[in-house]
Amino acid sequence: MYEVFDHTADLGLRITAGSYAELLAEAGRGLCSVLVENIEAVQPVREVTIRIPGTANDYLLFDWLTELLYRYESEGLLLVDFSPAVDDEGVTVVARGETVDGERHQRTHEVKAVTYHLLEVSETAAGWEAAVILDI
Repeated sequence: MYEVFDHTADLGLRITAGSYAELLAEAGRGLCSVLVENIEAVQPVREVTIRIPGTANDYLLFDWLTELLYRYESEGLLLVDFSPAVDDEGVTVVARGETVDGERHQRTHEVKAVTYHLLEVSETAAGWEAAVILDI
């Protein structure tokens, strides 16, 4: 599950999931929901594999979302379906989506960057929780 919340001139994402891999997938869907209003219209017709090295869960989340934003900005690629595999050296994600189609995808916010401000990732008794602020 993810939730978008207002934060001054920014937007925040609060994410909860049963595992860290699920947390990364939900965070990716959450970011896409900020970029386009109707993420259900995004078809998983293109597949890419993304490798993010690292061991710190908060920085992995930051780098993951930054990579998704980069793919969106540089290639117009909206990714909405994720299969993350976490190991001791980072995460590898098979991601699926498609190029933005102005007639089908209703763009909402222009996200300038993922920020470190209030970045938080923690494991709880119920699973994993995270919060991240997006500069819009």
